[in-house]
Amino acid sequence: MKMAFISDIHGNATALKSVLEDIEKKNVDKIAVLGDICFRGPEPKRALDMVRSLDAAVIKGNADEWVCRGINEGEVPEQALEIMRKEREWTFERLTEEDIHYLWNLPLELTVNLTDDLEIHAFHATPNSLFDVVKPHQPDEELANKLMNHPTANLFFYGHIHLPYARYINGKCLANLGSVGLPFDGMNQASYLIVEGEGSQFHVGIQRVRYDVEQVKKQLMDVGYPNLEFLMGVVERGAL
Repeated sequence: MKMAFISDIHGNATALKSVLEDIEKKNVDKIAVLGDICFRGPEPKRALDMVRSLDAAVIKGNADEWVCRGINEGEVPEQALEIMRKEREWTFERLTEEDIHYLWNLPLELTVNLTDDLEIHAFHATPNSLFDVVKPHQPDEELANKLMNHPTANLFFYGHIHLPYARYINGKCLANLGSVGLPFDGMNQASYLIVEGEGSQFHVGIQRVRYDVEQVKKQLMDVGYPNLEFLMGVVERGAL
């Protein structure tokens, strides 16, 4: 089976459209979405509608949680709290009550069989948290303890950090998908992951997809996005 995993769309429907077109060309069997669909981009409603139109498994991210119930003190740096709350309110106002109900009730993790011999455990940030940050440079033992504790899984995929990578630890694979809408690795191209398996063999590949960055910057200006200069810079640079 061949699966595409996407995550961290962040209201960037233009990038999502390019990714879905790329996925269609690659003839995948299933799609999974690992959260952060709407918040912090110019088209939250369109991005959510596109995700909901897919025949895909979808789980919740921290930004989906924020859209539903707001951002609590201590969840972001104190100096960013006020502006991020404005961004959250802007996003919330563009969604329907039914959209919020959908986001609120998303599951927190996904387990799926890639083949009879290979099982995938997928989550947004860690298996126990929507908010914890686990970066790729951490030691193998630390990554395994925090992210690879499902007893029967062979492959572990997550989003949240917007930094794509793949590591092989104790005979198993750990990978981050990167971000569709807001990559942080210095490449302003959408990022997602394709995994293909047959029997006990598998291949994991990070995919990069160009999208119209200038269009997204214009969209942000046209809608009067609350944190305009910051977000335009992230989109342009592909980095914080």
